[in-house]
Amino acid sequence: MSLVIYKVFYIMQKNNILTYSEFLEKTFKTKKKLVINVINNIINIFLLISFLVMLTGILAFFKQEFGIDNLLFSLLVVFISYFVLIKNLDGIIKINSILIPILIIFILFIGMKYNTTIDTSIDSNISNNITRNWFLSSLIYTSYNSVVLIPMLISLKKEITNKKQIKIISYFVGIIIGVLAIIIYRLLFTLNVQINELEMPLVFVAGRLGKVYKYMYGIVILSAIFTSAISSGFAFLENTTKTTKQYKIVCFIICMSSIFVSQLGFSSLINTMYPIFGYLGLIQILIILFKKY
Repeated sequence: MSLVIYKVFYIMQKNNILTYSEFLEKTFKTKKKLVINVINNIINIFLLISFLVMLTGILAFFKQEFGIDNLLFSLLVVFISYFVLIKNLDGIIKINSILIPILIIFILFIGMKYNTTIDTSIDSNISNNITRNWFLSSLIYTSYNSVVLIPMLISLKKEITNKKQIKIISYFVGIIIGVLAIIIYRLLFTLNVQINELEMPLVFVAGRLGKVYKYMYGIVILSAIFTSAISSGFAFLENTTKTTKQYKIVCFIICMSSIFVSQLGFSSLINTMYPIFGYLGLIQILIILFKKY
């Protein structure tokens, strides 16, 4: 992830790139609209799936923690999402800049808390039984996150002014993700619970420390999921609709679709759909990392 962030910023600064289309032209060495349209369509599909998966995540949380699983509640979540999407999003998107640091601090706190209260030795047999190919999994994880991450990095062009900033950002992000991954790995493999039967294992982990921690983490993670869903939905609608009327119609359709998609299950959707985009995104990642500019 650090390498991808570093190389994207490097390419962007070196070639004075301002838009994602320019970035695609430079990386794929083509100005053909067909290639750029295909990639943009892949991103739009991924944004739509991210929106649907995130809404499913909200429904999965309430089902796992409170046993709420009915059509009326699903419709409530859908209509809240719809009305938020057709309003001004500046405020709710900015909330992520507050929520994500809180989420990071909370995971660090839970990790330290558990480290002092439970035996954190990891059963290698459990690990070996679950992990099929850790190296490929890590590439796929980086790849599907990069599909949406790269356009967002390019939008930060004005904030990045020198190579030193690029290095600091790249290293810092890599360290944070690495530390969080290790903490989450240790937590999930040291608890006596079948994590593959849970939609949101970390909420369960927080609950082991007490209800206060469980509900605090629940509120933060729900807010983060909701704002991520709205961000993805808004980006998809902005990219695919041309008029206000069309925007509202498509918005209503995708929101209602989430009810049917939610029947597939939150974790099942992530395990199925995200790797597909991970494999597609690998081509772009390999070109970015190994091509000379």
